[in-house]
Parts: sequence; structure tokens; C-alpha cells
Amino acid sequence: MSASGPSLSQAFAVLGLHGPADTVVVARAFRLAVKAARPDLPGGDDARFRRVIAAYRLIQSRGGARAALAAPVRRPAALPVVGLTPHQALKGGQATLRFCGRTLKVTVPPGMRTGEHLRLKGAGAGGGDLYLPILIRACEGLTVVGDDLHMTWPTSRRLLADGGRVEIHTPAGTRPAWITPGLTDPVRLRLRGLGLPARGKHGQGHLFVHLTPAEDPPSAAEDLLARFTRVWTPERLAA
Repeated sequence: MSASGPSLSQAFAVLGLHGPADTVVVARAFRLAVKAARPDLPGGDDARFRRVIAAYRLIQSRGGARAALAAPVRRPAALPVVGLTPHQALKGGQATLRFCGRTLKVTVPPGMRTGEHLRLKGAGAGGGDLYLPILIRACEGLTVVGDDLHMTWPTSRRLLADGGRVEIHTPAGTRPAWITPGLTDPVRLRLRGLGLPARGKHGQGHLFVHLTPAEDPPSAAEDLLARFTRVWTPERLAA
């Protein structure tokens, strides 16, 4: 976001949207984004929390929740939203939902983004096509913002201060990264190419890892001393 204030496109990106979307999709995206950013919850961040609220207010003040987010096609008001986890957005998968008394099982290809629509051929009224809006929900410590994934990773305070190699368990497997000494909180690493896969007009996303300070594990000598102390208590020595 620029110093003069965020643009409408930047506000959409903060909510994980790529542009105009249904009013219900914007509202749900806001609720998920603000919950994931709450500073009183694990993985939350006060600055990101404020950005999410400011972005939603900007969209509302510019009429983005009404005319600017008109649906690209005519659909029933009760049309269900296809909720995906970040893992489903990465790899694709199946989702089950209810619509007009029917149970629909839909197959979602990899790389779908929030605000896009999944087309079901012949599933609409009169044999027409049905367009279901996509919404990616934060899940298992992962949040999707635009093309990118965000996650937190607990890291030893000693390592954050001194720098060194850190092993991060990502959705693509364990990946090493190097920390520069003397970084100040918040520390964020970018792992290139580990975000949502390229699809259509969208490029390959990245994975942003927010390193959170954690208690240092005891060294081998400290662990040995702790075990010695537990075994040789004053009571045992007196016996």
C-alpha cells in the first residue's frame, strides 16, 4: 500500500481477492481475513489486522460492495459458495455442497483463486451452466492473499538474534532458509514459487513465512544438567 493510501485494487488484494466479486464473497473474505489477522490469536498480526479493516472500509466507501461487485452472470441469490482450504487451492480436489435440495460434488482444479467462479456445465436452470463463486478459507495455519500463501513458523530466539539456517515445514515439504543476524521483529521470509500455481492470467505465487520468536530448546549440556538435577535431588543425596 502506498503512503498516500491504498488503491481499490490493493484493498481487494488484502482480502485475498483479485478484483470485483459478489457482495457475499467480499463479506466472507473479510471475515476470514480479519479472523486470521487478529493479534490476540496465534499467527495474528496487529498491523495486518488494521490493514484488513482499512481495506474493507475502503471497498465499502467506494460502493465496491454493491455495483462494483456485480456478478458477471445472473445467478440465484441463494447460490452456494465453494469453500476451499489453501491445500485444496494448491492441489485441487473435491468439494460437496447443497443447492436447491440437491447434493453437488464438484471437482476443483488446482490454482483457483478467491472471487473466481467454477463453471458446472448443464447444472443450472433449464440445463444451462451454473457458476459457483470460490472462497479460500484460512486453515491449518495457512492463509491465501491473492496468489500468495502466508504462514507462521516458530523460530528460536537465539537463531533470530544470531542468524543461521532454519528448516521450515511448508505445504511443499521441508525447505531450508537462512536468517540474517540482527533482524528486527517482525521477520518475514519469501520462498519463491511455493504459492498458488500459475493458472490463466495469474502467475505463480510465493510463500511468505512469518517467523515468530519461540523459546530456545536446551543445548545438549543443558539437557544433561537438567536430567542430572532431576535424578540427584537433595532427598536422594540425603538417603
